[in-house]
Amino acid sequence: MKNSYWWLLFFIAALPAMIFRDYTPDNELRYLSIANEALSEGHIFTFYNQGMPYADKPPLYLWIVMFGKWVFGNHCMWFLSLFSFIPALVIIRTMDKWVGSEMSTENRYTARLMLMTSGLFFGLALTLRMDMLMCMFITLSLYTFYKMRKGWGNKKLNSWLFPIYIFLAVFSKGPVGILVPLLSIFLFLALNGEFRSIGRYWGWKTWSVLLSLCGLWFIAVYMEGGEPYLNNLLFNQTVNRAVDSFHHKAPFYYYGIAVWYSLAPWSLLIIGVIIFATRRYIITDIERFFITITLTTVVMLSIISSKIAVYLAPTFAFFVYWTMLVLSRMKWSRWLALTIAIPAIIFSCSLIAFIVLVYTGELAIYSHWSIYTGAAFLMISGILALWFLYYHKRMNNAINSMAMGMLCIVFFAGFSFPTINTDIGFEAVGTKALEVAQKNNISTFYSYGIRRPDSMDVFLHHDIDKVEVENILNNEYDNAVLIITERRLKENEELQTYISDKPIQQVGQYIIVVI
Repeated sequence: MKNSYWWLLFFIAALPAMIFRDYTPDNELRYLSIANEALSEGHIFTFYNQGMPYADKPPLYLWIVMFGKWVFGNHCMWFLSLFSFIPALVIIRTMDKWVGSEMSTENRYTARLMLMTSGLFFGLALTLRMDMLMCMFITLSLYTFYKMRKGWGNKKLNSWLFPIYIFLAVFSKGPVGILVPLLSIFLFLALNGEFRSIGRYWGWKTWSVLLSLCGLWFIAVYMEGGEPYLNNLLFNQTVNRAVDSFHHKAPFYYYGIAVWYSLAPWSLLIIGVIIFATRRYIITDIERFFITITLTTVVMLSIISSKIAVYLAPTFAFFVYWTMLVLSRMKWSRWLALTIAIPAIIFSCSLIAFIVLVYTGELAIYSHWSIYTGAAFLMISGILALWFLYYHKRMNNAINSMAMGMLCIVFFAGFSFPTINTDIGFEAVGTKALEVAQKNNISTFYSYGIRRPDSMDVFLHHDIDKVEVENILNNEYDNAVLIITERRLKENEELQTYISDKPIQQVGQYIIVVI
């Protein structure tokens, strides 16, 4: 398991969630809705969301969603999950090969576990987003540059793969795909006194491939969507979001806060090593390159106006592997042990804390045998970590123990999704609402009190419009299915009276009413 079959451990941990989880309305269901619209309208390079241009994202990931629908006839969570999970495994495998001669087998095993169980990395590996796909291509491009610089492998092949990986990173998510390798390599070579060699990597071949592939993409967009869509793609979704974002605007210091929970539970260790060990322990090329990639990317992302925690994803692998490279030369110390002991103590209290929160009603919906079981394993892992940390003074064993506890809770919690899915996504309520509508020969749907209901059309096969309670009470709608949240219904006595004599179905937190 430590060598050839390490990936199987992660796959088993993720499998229940990949099978049983519902789509989240915020992004996952929206991508499905956009893909459906593209398939029905015959669009390939331009995308629309409820009829409005959606130039936010490049085509690659949406093509994958469309391909899945075309092959299987519907959207399959397990299939789409693979295109986040497999890229995560490729990133780990690439980093593992990269440090193969610099790090022991034991430390590489620990690094794999640390990276996969870094909170947001594992979250993105299970979430239907294009971020992990982009990160995979960024990592491959940076590794290819390093091989070119060291003279490893087939020089001619690497000189072609380098720009192709960068283009695919851009084609997955956008400009960050080129900015991360471009700025990181420029700065690394400058700091190493090798700036004159930049043409070997960012020369005519690299730029020719990038410009040719991007040119073909932009021509296809122009032919299909015209000048307004191309302008939206090239300027509104890139320059405008970078300079004065209309989306996810946040202050410069945002990532200084986000990094702590994005890398949890290893953030204390990683940031601690960066602060206390940087000047003393960075002695190899690979360490300088990793820390340059990490810090350059964080600064670049901080300058860009649009900010969310997931944008940090390209740095996670380099944060973790740089930490393990440095940690392999550091001796056990009290401050170092404390960076692991604090999260280990929290893990040790996890089962008790969960029971209390369920009892007080804060997490009552998550009262499921599988989560109790996972929390028990997490608690045991925390106790074992403290034992390894202070009795044996073995950092690796403590980290491995905590990581295994996290994998256990992800595995067991995955079996709770059939119970809690009604509070995660719209599949159950959408399927039931369609059944009610077909039974009553209705094709009109309305919603009240539901956040982002538009993408429910994936299950309804019809559009759904938001309405206000006043319009409902004034009988402005007839022969329609209305979907309301239970919370909003309880807040309005008039609405309760209005629907009291009408056919009602409840699915989780949602009320389905025929009006």
